[in-house]
Amino acid sequence: MTQAQASSSLSAASARRPRGKVAVGLLACLFGWIGAHWWYLGRRHAWLVTALALLSGFCAYSFYPVWYDNPAFFLLFIPMIDGFIESAVFSLMPDEKFDRLYNPGLGRPTKTGWGPVLVAILACLIGAIASMFAVAMVVVYTWVAMGWLDGYVF
Repeated sequence: MTQAQASSSLSAASARRPRGKVAVGLLACLFGWIGAHWWYLGRRHAWLVTALALLSGFCAYSFYPVWYDNPAFFLLFIPMIDGFIESAVFSLMPDEKFDRLYNPGLGRPTKTGWGPVLVAILACLIGAIASMFAVAMVVVYTWVAMGWLDGYVF
């Protein structure tokens, strides 16, 4: 590699804004089901999560009269719960490790403070509620499909 190529790659790395733990945590918490935090971090196979989510959403809305009663809708719970878990993991990751993995070559490590901790708490609260809802939806769907709730009036 020549000196001009090395200096241009260093200037490109320094010109890029550092990725923040709060932004990654919020993207994973709110839009983790479509893989928005993977796109933000520049992961290689982010398109797979997005394609799975869009395909499941399309199947849920197209092939059933009630979208939330479709098994394809239940596939969206997997990346959604993964997004909540990754939100807490990224938010609580030490600053040095986060900068080493996602902000290489930018110099001084970032100091984040309480923002990522609050995002992790939010992710745990919303994730617990969404996970309980997902389990309840799957149980009710299974019981209705097996006929165990025949005769019960809701």
